[in-house]
Amino acid sequence: MNVKKIFLGLCLFLTSCTPSTPLTATVQVERQEKRPNIVFILADDMETTALEYMPQTIELLGGQGATFSRFYVNNSLCCPSRTTILRGQYMHNTSITGNKLPTGGFDKFYQLGLESNTVPVWLQQAGYHTALFGKYLNEYPGSAKQTYIPPGWTEWYVPAAGNPYRNFNYTLNENGNLVQYGESPEDYATDVISRKAQDFIARNVEEGMPFFAFVSVFAPHTPSAPAPRHEGFYQNLELPRSPSFDEADISDKSQSFNELDNLSEKEIRKMHDLYRKRAESLLAVDELVAAVVKQIEDLGKAENTYIIFSADNGYHMGQHRLVQGKNTGFEEDVNVPFLIRGPGIQANTVIDKLAGNVDLAPTFADMAGVIPPDFVDGRSLLPLFDSSASTPWREAYLLERGGGEAETFYWDATVSRRLDPGLLEPFDVEGKPKYTWPFASPFIGIRTAEHCYLEFEIGDVELYDMVTDPYQLENIAWTTAPETLAMFHQWVERLKTCTGQTCREGENGQ
Repeated sequence: MNVKKIFLGLCLFLTSCTPSTPLTATVQVERQEKRPNIVFILADDMETTALEYMPQTIELLGGQGATFSRFYVNNSLCCPSRTTILRGQYMHNTSITGNKLPTGGFDKFYQLGLESNTVPVWLQQAGYHTALFGKYLNEYPGSAKQTYIPPGWTEWYVPAAGNPYRNFNYTLNENGNLVQYGESPEDYATDVISRKAQDFIARNVEEGMPFFAFVSVFAPHTPSAPAPRHEGFYQNLELPRSPSFDEADISDKSQSFNELDNLSEKEIRKMHDLYRKRAESLLAVDELVAAVVKQIEDLGKAENTYIIFSADNGYHMGQHRLVQGKNTGFEEDVNVPFLIRGPGIQANTVIDKLAGNVDLAPTFADMAGVIPPDFVDGRSLLPLFDSSASTPWREAYLLERGGGEAETFYWDATVSRRLDPGLLEPFDVEGKPKYTWPFASPFIGIRTAEHCYLEFEIGDVELYDMVTDPYQLENIAWTTAPETLAMFHQWVERLKTCTGQTCREGENGQ
């Protein structure tokens, strides 16, 4: 990284105004005749290393397409991340910082009117048939009717009651009709989602319609229930213990974490059991990916269909003395899997450019020949697949964590009266958590190719050399030259209020 060049770039004062924001996306007419299909499969709470339990996905998507080694989420929490996916905006521009009111959740997304301008709206206006299968935003349908369908979706298969996180005994809103599913093996949610997605694909191929299928499974989110056929498959699997597991010395970490005790045997044992269940729950997701790929190939649409797999956020399990959870700036939480195959993507490609969930909406728009609204902060990933081109790319990706998530760990009587308790996101930790949101300070930071830099609201700073210290064992903010810290600080200052084009300029160090 050329620190001097970036520092000088950051010192430039922009005099241009923020671009105007069109109400809708714009269709590029010249690309309408060859619009590809798009299948986006999203896991819930999945760290990158868990991909090893999805061998078919690795082979069919990564082996036949591209794998991103540095794909990040802006905020490592379900609802903020899913909002970023739908809108192509960083958290500070969506105002969705949590999973439930007042900081976020479906109701806040709904009340702010953000649903009126999302990627399915853009694609539907461009002639695509769009469908969502599975999880939408946390606590949907909230204050809306159980049969409510947001703008932009041609078809809708989303849980409106019951216990979808447990994968059994739930009710789907199927295009405005409430359909109950029970405890039979065929009712397992991942399998139901898979069948409905395949039916949607088959019908649209037969009709000759371009389609966008958003396939959003609940696995491996807690309670991480595997399909009955997979129970016990990984009974001998051991919980990985990386160098940061139950870290010996955390005195260099932010006050949010540096007073944690070492993990107890009971905590390790619970994580051990959960890790096995999480791996087993991913087997059905792996089968879903394989089934969709086979269907697309059998239908003769492999050359005109993008198939993507990713996760809404990562997950830590014992690293830095933290029991299971997410919503930190550590690599386990912010780095997620991203694999893609489709037109123009060479097999076995590995891309190490910095990319993330803010890029998904503009990428899907680009695939469909749509120019997204100016409010979009991300950029299309498609230029990265052209090996003959030298594509200027970002040098930093913004990381953010909001505040006000204390309510996540407390029962809300108001919510309980209007929402099926089974729709509430289960706690990552039963009983008293190892650390709670009130003590985990909000932060803002950046991930570059070489560093992770975080500024906490309580005043702490963390800086990690990700080349020599990939497990983030040593916070080097204490020993780094003041001018280098000042450079990172100015970079963050510029990005924390950026919008649209100014985000892309700021990421580039311009």
